Parts: sequence; structure tokens; C-alpha cells
Amino acid sequence: MNAVGRRFEVVKNELIAANCQYTVENTLPTRDFFKVDEDNLYVVRQKELEDGSWQFIVAAKMRKEVS
Repeated sequence: MNAVGRRFEVVKNELIAANCQYTVENTLPTRDFFKVDEDNLYVVRQKELEDGSWQFIVAAKMRKEVS
């Protein structure tokens, strides 16, 4: 499974359908200069563990604010 760059909601549905176990960690920017949309998560890193489960690191999409 290649989930990097994909919306986590879609990946999560695929994992549930395949009856796969997974864990999720959220990451945030170190500065809050750019606002993020915490409801719109994308996979930035994945790792298959020895027990067959998956570990995902997800990040929120940055909002585009134009004045």
C-alpha cells in the first residue's frame, strides 16, 4: 500500500475494508504563521510494522488565505 500524499480519510476507509490494524500520529508545523485545516489530513509518512500493522504520520493541509 502506498498512502503517502493521499488523504488519510480515504486511506483509513481502505484499511478498515481490508481489516488492517494501524496507528496514527499527527504532526504540526513548528510555527503557527500558516493556518492549517485540521479536518483535512494527508499521509506524509508510512511504515509497515513487523506484526503486519501500519503506522502513519499525518499532517493537516495548509489553508490558503488571500487578502
